[in-house]
Amino acid sequence: MLIVNLLAVAGGCLMGFCKIAKSVEMLILGRLVIGLFCGLCTGFVPMYIGEVSPTALRGAFGTLNQLGIVIGILVAQIFGLKVIMGTEELWPLLLGFTIIPAVLQSAALPFCPESPRFLLINRREEESAKEILQRLWGTQDVSQDIQEMKDESARMAQEKQPTVLELFRSRSYQQPIMISIMLQLSQQLSGINAVFYYSTGIFEDAGVKEPIYATIGAGVVNTIFTVVSLFLVERAGRRTLHMIGLGGMAVCSIFMTISLLLKDDYNWMSFVCIGAILVFVAFFEIGPGPIPWFIVAELFSQGPRPAAMAVAGCSNWTSNFLVGLLFPSAAFYLGAYVFIIFTGFLIIFLVFTFFKVPETRGRTFEEITRAFEGQAREANRAEKGPIVEMNSIQPVKETATV
Repeated sequence: MLIVNLLAVAGGCLMGFCKIAKSVEMLILGRLVIGLFCGLCTGFVPMYIGEVSPTALRGAFGTLNQLGIVIGILVAQIFGLKVIMGTEELWPLLLGFTIIPAVLQSAALPFCPESPRFLLINRREEESAKEILQRLWGTQDVSQDIQEMKDESARMAQEKQPTVLELFRSRSYQQPIMISIMLQLSQQLSGINAVFYYSTGIFEDAGVKEPIYATIGAGVVNTIFTVVSLFLVERAGRRTLHMIGLGGMAVCSIFMTISLLLKDDYNWMSFVCIGAILVFVAFFEIGPGPIPWFIVAELFSQGPRPAAMAVAGCSNWTSNFLVGLLFPSAAFYLGAYVFIIFTGFLIIFLVFTFFKVPETRGRTFEEITRAFEGQAREANRAEKGPIVEMNSIQPVKETATV
């Protein structure tokens, strides 16, 4: 992650000095470099957080990744106001601000420990892993966790490091990689970025006089409900929150469509549209916002995890790009009906989550992996296995509060 931060510094400098250099090419190249930086970070950060977190708090700590993202979005929205830095003279400086978080993180990373799972499983440094676990979790008794890592290490020693292609070829990985991809698609094809990319225009269509401030209001709701999810994820579970979020967003997208259709006939429909958008954002942060980022790391053991994170991240950013590219044209041709497309996607992902996505709350990486491997063995025997059932696996006995 230290090395990756160099990309943020390089990209920020290119964008920050593009106006002085009178170079559009510098701006484009800077955005390209920042895009590369973001793609790498969305793989490394959730994976690292998942590996250093105790099982009972893995979901809550994983949600902190999304909290950092939404706070960054909100700060950018506020500083982008014309009264602050959204001016002809200061906008390059605003883009150059990407350097600041990278520098701060680079200063803090030397004080962060290496992943204990990486040390024990990949480097065979058991004592170092034990010391880090004791320091991180504030307890001397980490024998159960060390043994779980040893079991995973022993299993990995009997297997070769899986490649991206093997994730799709091996029956042991086919179901978790498909779940990972679908969860990433459920985040981006939910319509959330269509709302944020073009929220100002949507609020204008709804009749809001100061749409930019309504957009910032949506960013505030985005942040508040990420905090709400932080406290709910270890109580309600990932699967339940994801389904609640998808279902709520589907209902809100219908209300958004109806209100946009009728706003010219009924003035009060503008308030319905604004309310539907804000609630839409709230439901997103309850489930589809934070959960896809960290659940991928939970579905895979140490060996295939990096490749799985790469595939999931690629799925996420590709769908993000397509939504940003195609939404304006879709909105032009379909008008208010454009959100019906997202309603359809949300319903599909809700059904998929109900039937295919297992609950991982309170279960170790080893337990989750064994469940998928058991399903794969059944599929090999019958050529058609049932979905993974994890309810039969008892969660680890660990208590913690958020």
